[in-house]
Amino acid sequence: MDTKVLHRLRLVLGLTVVSLPAFASISVNGRVVDETNAAVDQARISLRPAGAISGELYSAVSDPTGSFTLSLPGPGRYIATVEGDGYFSLKDREIEVADAALEIQDVHFTLNHEREVFQSVKVSASPSAIDVDKTSAERKLTGVEIVDIPYSPTRDLRMALTLLPGVIEDQAGGLHFDGGAENQTLYLLDGFNISDPLTGKFNTHLSVESVRSADWLSGRYSPEFGKGSAGALEIHTDMGDNPWRYSATNFVPGFDTRTGLHLDTWEPQFNLSGPIVPGRAWFSDHLDADYAEPVVPGLPGGQNRTQTFQTSNIARAQVDLTPSNILFADYLINYTLIPENGLAVLSPASTTTDIRSRIFFVSAKDQIYLTRGMLLEVGAAVDSGFVRLSPQGNALYDISSFGNMGNYYINSAESSHREQFLANLFLPAFEWMGRHQWKIGTDLDRLHYWQNIDRTGIDVYDTSGALSRQTKFGGSGLLSQPGLEASWYVLDDWKVRHNLAVEIGARQDWDELLRRTAISPRVAASWAPFGWKDTKISAGYAILRDATQLQLFARPHDQYAIDTFFNPDGSVASGPLLSVFEITDPHLRVPLYQSWTLGFERRLPGKIDLTATYLRKRGDDGLAYANILPGAPPPPALIAAYGTDQFGGIYNLTNSRTDVYDAVEIAARQRFGEGYEWMVSYTRSRAWSSAVVDMTADQPLQVLDNSGRVGWDAPNRLVSWGYLPTKWPRWALAYTMEARTGLPYSVVNGMGQVVGGVNSQRFPFYFDLNVHPEFKFKLFGVRWAVRGGFNNITGHGNPTVAQTIPGEAVRFYGSDKRHFVFRVRWLGKDGTRT
Repeated sequence: MDTKVLHRLRLVLGLTVVSLPAFASISVNGRVVDETNAAVDQARISLRPAGAISGELYSAVSDPTGSFTLSLPGPGRYIATVEGDGYFSLKDREIEVADAALEIQDVHFTLNHEREVFQSVKVSASPSAIDVDKTSAERKLTGVEIVDIPYSPTRDLRMALTLLPGVIEDQAGGLHFDGGAENQTLYLLDGFNISDPLTGKFNTHLSVESVRSADWLSGRYSPEFGKGSAGALEIHTDMGDNPWRYSATNFVPGFDTRTGLHLDTWEPQFNLSGPIVPGRAWFSDHLDADYAEPVVPGLPGGQNRTQTFQTSNIARAQVDLTPSNILFADYLINYTLIPENGLAVLSPASTTTDIRSRIFFVSAKDQIYLTRGMLLEVGAAVDSGFVRLSPQGNALYDISSFGNMGNYYINSAESSHREQFLANLFLPAFEWMGRHQWKIGTDLDRLHYWQNIDRTGIDVYDTSGALSRQTKFGGSGLLSQPGLEASWYVLDDWKVRHNLAVEIGARQDWDELLRRTAISPRVAASWAPFGWKDTKISAGYAILRDATQLQLFARPHDQYAIDTFFNPDGSVASGPLLSVFEITDPHLRVPLYQSWTLGFERRLPGKIDLTATYLRKRGDDGLAYANILPGAPPPPALIAAYGTDQFGGIYNLTNSRTDVYDAVEIAARQRFGEGYEWMVSYTRSRAWSSAVVDMTADQPLQVLDNSGRVGWDAPNRLVSWGYLPTKWPRWALAYTMEARTGLPYSVVNGMGQVVGGVNSQRFPFYFDLNVHPEFKFKLFGVRWAVRGGFNNITGHGNPTVAQTIPGEAVRFYGSDKRHFVFRVRWLGKDGTRT
């Protein structure tokens, strides 16, 4: 390892040795921090007696304050190794532990964040060994992996997340974690909720080069994270340190040859970080822009391309007010312009919409280290979003089995807003039947949504071209919906023995929409059987909750649909019939999800990590709108309110939704050399719901039985990716591969009715292989990395659209053909580490 790098890889142990008589057990307390004095959580500290080639290891894992405690058999010289996911490892560092006759000593080191390294810098970032102290089911992507591994498009963090086993993208581009809907995952940016306040989805765009790690906790995760039955995604962003660092990626426009040579994408990314006051304050700033002319497979030339423009900037700062008081601040802004959004093989340009949107987020968090290892963390954040959707005209929207025509029927302006406050307190550890570390906290959120929507109408045509159904809209689309959420939690991290850890906690959530208090207990345990260091068995049970969506409660105040049905000769068959939404039950229950998990981890020779996980999740009392017709007559109050007794649907918000998810996952992963690694995983799963289609005024399909496989159900899925060395020192080979069962879709007849059950059919088998060689070199004192490769190199057909025409074979469209991708990165001047 480079001597300069060795000099900088230091770990602040802050050793306080409680001395006992010679050769008696000594309790050692210490602390792990990074290069800016911030605490390092879940770092593994291992000590062995100096001179011993093999033998007993004494290890501990740091808590969220960076503190740890371990017991040694006596004073003397020890060899320390410190590892942490996302950090350069510190290996074979000698320390001296004093005996009772000496004063308390401090040995100071720092653990540096893992960053991309150039070939000539020999730095290894190996993964931590199997940690009994970790009881949660955690999957992680480091910032280096997000940059190195090829996916499409590489500028989109959302697509990088599909590299994680258990995360799948649906046909519309939505992300789903462990079989959950998009809004069933809690999305956090540096500790704060960044999900859309209205829908709960992850719509925020971040530069992929701003991300230090993306950690997904699922199944048996801590009660600190609530409001997400599918888990919690923690995104940690970059922070500067004392050296100045700068880099740029893709500042040269790209070209596409799929429909003739033309500009494909230009997605420049610029990164700058460094000190504000060396040793006291630092910053980082990541700016990215994206101009693209995507090709829509299946459309004729000249009509198959559109344009998109998107830019984002995230800036972060840290100020060490004192050695024990650290202030963090984040600022993020997004802007998006998408003309002709929705262009697809069955949706020509006239049916598209122009979209303008912006997102603003700002946060501040203060960490105060108190006496006796206590840590108080308080923070506040504000985020707001606005989106404007404009159709190409005012004509009605025409839907048929052969494709869509006319103009899209929604003209809207929407805004959402969230104010949040959080506080967490880490209490001093204490001994009682083992070691206990308690943590308590609270979270308060104020939300607000506003919309002004004007809808025209929808015409549905049968296979003969005759009008079979017309939908128009009544009422006002102008509304606002507030929301208030309050939560608190308590957690006991209990180290029962050196090979057994238990995490017990509970969470309470309340919101003003349901006006109910929900308690969510959780317990998890991990055990290294028979004292094995490289094997762990873990299990857990948790009651999980989802955030109550403003969108559900705003629906009764929105416009309602008015349907008229026609005979083949053009005469009216029935209607006009109103479809309305209401909330009549004042005692709706809080949805409840129960999760059972069992996991096995084994470190194999060559530092290959093998994991096997079983997850069983059941959701009850889910909120869904259910049609009370034709089983019950329209209520008199409803007849009086709308002035008619002709209703096609009366949708009442109920606790009728049930969700089922089962999964068995096996994965292997190895990291070796200077940043090289590979991963392969296989998942067997099923995802089912009694409310597959979300019934809204904008839902044109008629569904009689709404139960079935959800749209992202993939019973068999194999994922592999890697960044591998070659026999040429400056060349590397990056690849990704995904093979899975085709996702489900519904068959729709000429009346707009789902035939044969929701999602009763499946797309063809999906296979995608991306292979990208990369070359790193120095030129004129500047370091470069150039990559060129093929996405979908096998040219396998992976359609995203199914055209179902009664009496004819299904036609599939939307396959993304094999195409070449080029990337160039400027990594800064020679001698400047990035």
